[in-house]
Amino acid sequence: MIDFDKLAKYSAPVPRYTSYPTAPEFRDDWSIGDLRKHIARSNQSGRDLSIYFHLPFCRSVCYFCGCNAIYTSKEELKERYIGYLTREIAIASEALDLKRRVAQIHFGGGTPTFFSAAQLAEIIAAIRAGFSNIDKNAEFCVEIDPRFFTEEQMKVLAEGGVNRISFGVQDFDLKVQEAVHRIQPFDLNARSVEMARKYGVQSVNIDLLYGLPFQDAASFRRTIAQALQLGADRVALFNYAHMPWLKKTMRKIDETTIPSPAEKLRMLKAAIEIFEDARLEMIGMDHFAKPSDELNIALKEGKLHRNFQGYTTHRECDLFGFGVTSISEGEDFYSQNIRDLKGYENALDNENPPVMRGVSLNMDDRLRKRVIMGLMSVFALDFAEIEKEFNIEFEAYFADALSALLPLEADGLLSVANRRIEASATGRLLIRNIAMHFDAYLRKNQNHRFSKSV
Repeated sequence: MIDFDKLAKYSAPVPRYTSYPTAPEFRDDWSIGDLRKHIARSNQSGRDLSIYFHLPFCRSVCYFCGCNAIYTSKEELKERYIGYLTREIAIASEALDLKRRVAQIHFGGGTPTFFSAAQLAEIIAAIRAGFSNIDKNAEFCVEIDPRFFTEEQMKVLAEGGVNRISFGVQDFDLKVQEAVHRIQPFDLNARSVEMARKYGVQSVNIDLLYGLPFQDAASFRRTIAQALQLGADRVALFNYAHMPWLKKTMRKIDETTIPSPAEKLRMLKAAIEIFEDARLEMIGMDHFAKPSDELNIALKEGKLHRNFQGYTTHRECDLFGFGVTSISEGEDFYSQNIRDLKGYENALDNENPPVMRGVSLNMDDRLRKRVIMGLMSVFALDFAEIEKEFNIEFEAYFADALSALLPLEADGLLSVANRRIEASATGRLLIRNIAMHFDAYLRKNQNHRFSKSV
């Protein structure tokens, strides 16, 4: 049983831990040479590849959005961008072994389906020309805005190997949609899901946000019921993080219309209850999936993984990102591309990888990454496994962290027994609060601003 009073007590600004070290710790003096050195080690590992393509363009702004997006109506910008993506793949081939098996492909944005069917076909062709060993059963997911989605696009995606689709919905209530500048009627979403199913897509995810203007528990219950009516295999239920100091577009939201923390908890409780009744089980801290879903199976087998795309079954892959602001991740590094379009193009014009910043992980970083990501992914940690991997004595190395967890254990968020940490049902929703005690950087740098855990 989830103790919602505890959720209110522990809700505080905490990193989301899509990486460790977290993005604020990435270094500006990270160089192309650093990246190439780590790519060489990645090649030697022979690990499978996960490749991400950031397609940043949107027609108009959604006020809640925290993504790196470029708002335009110019077709020539998209055509030009495809050329630079192709050039980036070619430049990457000089260091990265593109013959390594590709197990996962992901298109994010922005709005990937703001690109036309012909443009999407061109992007997929460039990827398949560059990467010669894409597994025939590779997981290929595209994030889709139903407002920009045609059958012609779906046909191209299906022919290109797309087998998973994530629909951005957020909320079905018209008043909420108007407040966040994203009008998206239910029927439009229903047609989009039906179209995906028609072309053989077997895994459909729907993104919902709680904490948006004018939402309350009653209205959100209706939204969730409609999401389930669409037959989603997965639902990602995110807490809207209002951070106008980071995203200027969020300043367009009237803060007096944002639900109170107490109402947000009621919305979360309502959502969990409905999902449980519908037999969608909680995966990670913000996903729900059918028992037969791969994420659910991976969780039960202890193979679930977390990265910048969220939860994934591909823990064994090295991730390489293409496009503006994309992030790459290996066992011992993170590297982020240049954020602005002009800088990205200039780097590629000079035949350089468009590197902006990154970080090399030392042994302590790698150890803490393993601990934190293990907790974030499967809500449990076996001391003996960590000791075997890193040749340490867990209780001695993490004495401070284990001491800091004692109050959380007394509050029922976790148990520490038989040399194992395991989060409770309440602790799963507060897993960021548990993981943070293993974060060495958080104690040193307390000026970073993060979203609240609930």
